[in-house]
This record gives sequence, structure tokens and C-alpha cells, in this order.
Amino acid sequence: MAAEWQWENAAAGSAAGLATVSFTHPLDVIRTRFQVNDGRLSNLPTYKNTPHALFTIARTEGFRGLYAGFYPAVLGSTISWGLYFYFYSKAKQRYLRSREELSPVLHLASAAEAGGLVCFCTNPVWLVKTRLQLQTPQQVRPYSGFHDALRTILKEEGWRALYKGLVPGLFLQVTHGAIQFTAYEELRKMVIKFRTEESAENPNVAENLLDSFDYAVLGASSKLAAVALTYPFQVIRARLQQRPNIEGIPRYVDSWHVMKETARFEGLRGFYKGITANVLKNAPAASVTFIVYENVLNMLKLARKKDS
Repeated sequence: MAAEWQWENAAAGSAAGLATVSFTHPLDVIRTRFQVNDGRLSNLPTYKNTPHALFTIARTEGFRGLYAGFYPAVLGSTISWGLYFYFYSKAKQRYLRSREELSPVLHLASAAEAGGLVCFCTNPVWLVKTRLQLQTPQQVRPYSGFHDALRTILKEEGWRALYKGLVPGLFLQVTHGAIQFTAYEELRKMVIKFRTEESAENPNVAENLLDSFDYAVLGASSKLAAVALTYPFQVIRARLQQRPNIEGIPRYVDSWHVMKETARFEGLRGFYKGITANVLKNAPAASVTFIVYENVLNMLKLARKKDS
């Protein structure tokens, strides 16, 4: 029974991840291009703002430009969400063995544990996605697609290159996921408690009082809290994952180098480049993710009850 429950969470998470990426990918491309454009020796065009970036990419690169890196984004997101919800539910179940409900600290620990494991599994996919999103028609020796990018990176840079950005990625996955899921769980408890008290119904059926609108608001609110606190890690990771120049020299050596150069030439604002596109992408994306996740999970639970 425990294994079935964990796989239900994984299936619901994967479905949520697929729906999210399909809906928001153009904003992800824009965010990535803003993140790496430090205003110095960039081969990317300069965009004034998010609408200008969207219009410019659509006009100069077409649909393909707006959906650059879509395949690894779908692959990475589907795997990430599936593994995340699986590891998260498994960690929660382990912590629940000796207590009736989890404290905020244990929710945080469960989410952090899941985030770290997912990061190790998916970093190569996110690296390829970032590089494909940064390609323009003027790119020298462009990758033709996901598999070509993977082969070229292994051939020219070695397998270690697939784990560029792993350190900020770990910080991002652990802290972002932990903050988001802790906020989601605690806000969810508050809404359930409020609805239960208002309706004077049995607490055991309180969860039935939540609908898709509630999941959307809870998902967006928890995501915004996580984004505000962890966004600089995304900028650092994206800058580390850029393709080396034609001589094979990377733009940044490590995370500390990114932090020093960004602070020196751009100040605090540099660590928040692309955040508008990020918020526009992630607020509705989180809503879609949790609507799909909760509804798919409820559907699978009902199907399991019927079978038993």
C-alpha cells in the first residue's frame, strides 16, 4: 500500500510538471536570456523588458525561438516533479511513523531532502535546456537538438560539464522546494481549519472543502514566497551553465566568480535579472501544477478505493 501511494504521488507530479512546462515555456526562455545577459560581451540581443523580449524573439526567431529547449524542459520537469513528489511523500511517510502530523520543520526537511535528490538526477537535463534556450540564429556551431547538445558537451567538455551549476542548483532545489512546500502545507492547513470551523463539519472530511481555486491560490502564494528568497541562485546557475566561447573558455569559473563579477558590475539588481518573467511564469505555473497534482492525486485515490 505504501509503495502504491508513493507511485500515485509520482504520477500526479509528472502530470503536473508536463502541464506546467507546456503552458509557460516562452517565459522560461525569456527569463534565461535575461539572467545571463550581464551587458558585457554578450552574443544575445538586449531586451528592454519582458513584452519586448517576447515580441523580438517571436519576430526574429519565430515559434522555434519561443520554444527553444522545450524537449529537455518537458523531460526535466516531468522527471523532476515526478521524483520530487515521490521523494517528498516518501520522506513525509518516514517522519510520520512516530507522530500524528508533521511540524513545519519536518515539512521543511522532507522538501529539502527531495530537492537535493532531484537535483543530482536532473542537472544534466537543465544544463542542456539552458544552452538550447540561449542559442540564436547567429550562434556559431549551434546544437541541432537535445541529443546533439548532449553528445557535443561530452565530446568537447567532458562529463563534468554536465554538472556545471550543480552547487547553486542544490541550494536552489533544497531551499526553493523547502520554502515552497512548507508554505503550501501550512497555508493549506490554515484554509482547511478555517473552512472546517465555518462549516462545522467533521475535520476528517475537511480536505473535501478545498477546490481547484483554493489549490491555485495556495500554489501561487507559496511559489512567490520561494521565488523572492531564492532567485539569485537561479541567476548564478544560469550564468555557470552558458556554453564556453569558441576557444573553449567558460565565461565564469565557479559560483564565487559569478557572485563577485555580478556584484561588481551590476550590483544587487544583477542577481534579480529576469525576475519579472520568472514571476509571470511561476505564479500561474505553480497554480496549474498544484491544481493538476491535487486533482490527479484525488482521481488516483478514488480509483484505488474502487479497485480495493
